[in-house]
Amino acid sequence: MTPVRWIGLWTLIHREVGRFFTVYRQTVLPGLISTTLYILVFGFTLERRISEIDGVPYTLFILPGLIMMNTLTNASSNSSSSMMQMKLMQQLPDLLQAPLSSLDISLAFIIGGAVRGLVNGILVMILGVLLIGMPVAHPLLTIVFILIVSWAFSAMGLYLGQVSDTWDQLAMMQNFFLTPLSFLGGIFYSISMLPRWAQTISFVNPIYYMINGLRFTILGVSDSPPWISFIMALFMTGLFTALAVLTMLSGKKIKQ
Repeated sequence: MTPVRWIGLWTLIHREVGRFFTVYRQTVLPGLISTTLYILVFGFTLERRISEIDGVPYTLFILPGLIMMNTLTNASSNSSSSMMQMKLMQQLPDLLQAPLSSLDISLAFIIGGAVRGLVNGILVMILGVLLIGMPVAHPLLTIVFILIVSWAFSAMGLYLGQVSDTWDQLAMMQNFFLTPLSFLGGIFYSISMLPRWAQTISFVNPIYYMINGLRFTILGVSDSPPWISFIMALFMTGLFTALAVLTMLSGKKIKQ
């Protein structure tokens, strides 16, 4: 195995992280604003009709889902948009000619997206604590889980960016896969409120396990055993990281 070239890896990571911090008005603030609106519109309004779920006030119950939605959306969009931009602007050939392995390049993109997902997730969590006094049952476990999910979806975003030829293809995969699965993953409800057939469908939605795991680390409640959520998160991390690295190594739809 080719050894990691730490200087080159750090340089690429610095580029990816600096890219989204430079435009924080587009990459950080929208998540905080949208979460605030969700709390005001869905939380405070629906709480009059749904007072609590599993003994938790409704507004508090939906916050872990909102945190997770911001985390995975930002993590995947950072790596996918960065890869797509470099492909379409013909910058990728220059990067591929550098003395860096496919693993080095892939890790830089993935870490950049994971940092963005982690930052957005933690900021939204802090917003929940300050805005409505959200308790965090297991702070360290929460941060670790957000990081694992950020890595998984950053790797998925990189893979989508690698196999997409146009912005339309990338947007289609995100809009018809990521967004629907997020909303159907139990952000605004407990799957125990669904009919049996709908619960069965929810169990095959990977994002359900991400939301369920974070809800446990923050509120201490979950619809299914939390250890399953951690296993699913680790499985997705390994799967999409391997796909991204192998695609970079093969050069399919990249070295063109």
